[in-house]
Amino acid sequence: MSIRHGLLALLERGPRYGSQLRTEFESRTGSTWPLNVGQVYTTLSRLERDGMVAQDGADDAGHDLYAITDDGRAELRNWFETPVDRTNPPRDELAIKLAMAVGAPGVDIRHVIQAQRHHTLKAMQDYTRLKAQALADVPANRDEVAWLLVVEQLIFQAEAEARWLDHCEARLVRLAEAAATEPTADSGPAATRGPARFLADRPRARR
Repeated sequence: MSIRHGLLALLERGPRYGSQLRTEFESRTGSTWPLNVGQVYTTLSRLERDGMVAQDGADDAGHDLYAITDDGRAELRNWFETPVDRTNPPRDELAIKLAMAVGAPGVDIRHVIQAQRHHTLKAMQDYTRLKAQALADVPANRDEVAWLLVVEQLIFQAEAEARWLDHCEARLVRLAEAAATEPTADSGPAATRGPARFLADRPRARR
């Protein structure tokens, strides 16, 4: 997530101070990705170093204000116009967990999948309730519209994860069935190669 670009987008609406930026960022995203003030000021310091923001005096309460510069506006426009890069996806803890669970001694991978599915479906139900609450009244301002878009993305993400978990479980079943039908007389390297051989020896699923 690009905090720096999020702050630049908020600063384009006018000068802001650190805690104000944090509050507006969390309001816009429904507190899905909470920030702390230190994180905000660290990012502002780097943006100032890079010439994308500049200090702009102080407000009546003595808060130091920051304003976006022309370089900052150019960077923001470029961010909006450039697709998010998916060629180097971030590490996904669940994918890594399942990859490591395949063939791991004493790990019931189907139980891991079932536990994650339960958690994911629960999260999806919670997000759906939040969406229903948001739609109870027509969104009245840009922050409410932005939050609705964020919560819908979380719903779609949870739905996709649940489908992937179903696929993983079905894949394991097919590989285990294939391994069960393979000849066992051959004790050479070919007999122990491939994921199906690991899955054939996995523990039984817990009930």
